[in-house]
Amino acid sequence: MSIKTISILGCGWLGFPLAEKLLDEGHVVKGSTTSKEKLPGFWKRGIKPYELRFSPEPEGDDLADFLDTDVLIIDIPPKAGKLGDRFHPQQIQAVVDAVRKNRVPIPYTIYISSTSIYPDLNREVVEEDVVTPDQSAAPAFIEAEQTSLALGNATVLRFGGLLGYNRIPGQYVAGKKELTTGSVPVNYIHRDDGIGVIRAFVANPQPGQTFNVVAPEHPTREAVYRKNCDDFGYETPTFAEPPEPAAFKIISPAKLIKTIGYSFQYADPLAFYYAPQGG
Repeated sequence: MSIKTISILGCGWLGFPLAEKLLDEGHVVKGSTTSKEKLPGFWKRGIKPYELRFSPEPEGDDLADFLDTDVLIIDIPPKAGKLGDRFHPQQIQAVVDAVRKNRVPIPYTIYISSTSIYPDLNREVVEEDVVTPDQSAAPAFIEAEQTSLALGNATVLRFGGLLGYNRIPGQYVAGKKELTTGSVPVNYIHRDDGIGVIRAFVANPQPGQTFNVVAPEHPTREAVYRKNCDDFGYETPTFAEPPEPAAFKIISPAKLIKTIGYSFQYADPLAFYYAPQGG
């Protein structure tokens, strides 16, 4: 498949630096944002900007032109919150409906999902452990995955906790007392590796498949928090033994590594690169 144009629906903390990498590789990149204030920055970097939102129905700039692309990357954060569990599946359904109605078929789609779909099974988990909503800790997100896969040309990427640069886990718990989840293993992915994985799938599409995108090492939260606090001078939190062992899951990236041969820049979350003032 010859890929020239790539559209990123949700060109934010992950999508914007991804767009920059794809531009540097010679692609034409279209990026959407819900913020009018960000549009000049897109133009300046060479990203063709679109002000688009799915609320859950599409609103904004020329959606048909945005969807005139070789690859569509759907990077709308799968959050529920005050909008309710049904909102994100409705968003993805609206995106899929727009794709199906578009005048030009899109050869390949990548949908960014979340490892929050996995329940705490107190063991290593793989993609096949959750394939239906009734198996999931977040049934609505599985529904959104299934909707994207129904296009027939989509890959689902289940991202772990996305960190690096100015997203430093230790800063979120600095000074807290008696944390009882210190022994829980982390399932993190550095942003640079997240971008690398997406680029790998653009180059080597795997339609109809689902992959976990997490670093292969899983140190404990306590180990990560302590190192971050030591490195950046945050107040180290204190830890306490929970009344019962904390539930956990260890998410395996083995399928990702085997299928596309991806080599992680940051395999160990204890060695993630951070830049507190950097975006």
